Amino acid sequence: MTLLLKNGTLVNEGEVFKGSILVEGNYIKQIIRDDEPIPLPEAKEVIDLEGKYVFPGIIDDQVHFREPGLTHKADIRTESRAAVAGGITSFMEMPNTVPNALTVDLLEDKYEIAAESSIANYSFYMGASNDNIEEVLKVDGKKVCGLKVFMGSSTGNMLVDNETTLRKIFSECDMLIASHCEDEDTIRANTAKFKAQYGAGIPFKYHPQIRSEEACYRSSSFAAGLANEYGAHLHILHLSTERELSLFDQNKPLKDKNLTAEACVHHMWFSDSDYDTYGSRIKWNPAVKKASDRDAILRAVINNRIDVVATDHAPHTAKEKSLDYWRAPSGGPLVQHALVSMLEHVAHGRITIEKVIEKMCHAPADLFNVDKRGFLKEGYFADITVVDLNSKWEVSSGNILYKCGWSPFEGQSFSSKVLGTWVNGKLVYDNLNGNEVGEIIEANNAMRLTFGNN
Repeated sequence: MTLLLKNGTLVNEGEVFKGSILVEGNYIKQIIRDDEPIPLPEAKEVIDLEGKYVFPGIIDDQVHFREPGLTHKADIRTESRAAVAGGITSFMEMPNTVPNALTVDLLEDKYEIAAESSIANYSFYMGASNDNIEEVLKVDGKKVCGLKVFMGSSTGNMLVDNETTLRKIFSECDMLIASHCEDEDTIRANTAKFKAQYGAGIPFKYHPQIRSEEACYRSSSFAAGLANEYGAHLHILHLSTERELSLFDQNKPLKDKNLTAEACVHHMWFSDSDYDTYGSRIKWNPAVKKASDRDAILRAVINNRIDVVATDHAPHTAKEKSLDYWRAPSGGPLVQHALVSMLEHVAHGRITIEKVIEKMCHAPADLFNVDKRGFLKEGYFADITVVDLNSKWEVSSGNILYKCGWSPFEGQSFSSKVLGTWVNGKLVYDNLNGNEVGEIIEANNAMRLTFGNN
């Protein structure tokens, strides 16, 4: 089967140019620039993308798809379909499911589920605890994206707060270590203070004071110190404060960094002034903080202190989110709207489209050393996202694909729309006619991501 995507505007490796892509089977066979004096090749299927933008498929390095054990909130089938509707072709999922993925066997169980149900390419993090280091060291780093270390409270037995254990992980683990950094002692002290003052009726706007800048910086700086001491590759997830940015080097190329950072789309969109409007819907850990933090994180993406942009997609039911501050869980669904939210920053002149594609496609592929993905290159897997940058639409209950049925972006108008998503050369999301919501095309060609062979 051959497919020709012709006359698109391609965004790849810092360039924006008119061209066409020939897909053969799972792979990109040929890229033809319009300024090359060669005829377009013949293909069994031809799609004219005049006026549309063509990106490599988005790689999301942090999602929580809730399977196994929490499938009333979400599951791999539903959320992978929401992901491709948002242009995401590959995801890396976290271990704080039920049971926690703390053994090699439990980790492989998740891969088996994804092989049966995911429509997007997939990988899963191994989880760390205070007492599973022997299991961690069994993991094959070419088959697993990394090790997740919660240096802040999490589900089940996943808080790693034993310094001896942390030093063993950083000194002996040869995988990428991805860390959630919030200092638990600081959070507990802040929690006691606000409970004493407000009881059960605390407003959500105090969330960033409970899970504070100090809690984030104390944990991030400690983790960075361990990474530098042992030469481990530490990837700090979802930075939420301007203060933490001082820990990262904007002058080193990504390939030379042992300390890297991720920003999530919600920390570049919302600020503490939004809590009165959105309440629990923007309650995340780490917390959304000041507007100055929000703006500094976006600048850090632009100047390369922050290396990748992701979602931390973490759905809960609307009923769970309707509870009071102390009982409402943190997290929210984002994969369907991550790319369009970043493209809205482009539309307002805050960031270039080339930088968005670098941080959501190229950099995740390079940072995790993902095999043959994240770029529009001949010989690479045909993971492709097509977008109309001038198709205004509004997020509503009628076009949300998350299992939980809600979005923190409900009521938000976006000026860009995902029109088509190809995974390994197969069209899996078809909205080429620009309808309110497109069609999921069922396929069984999603693949387990592999690492380190580029």
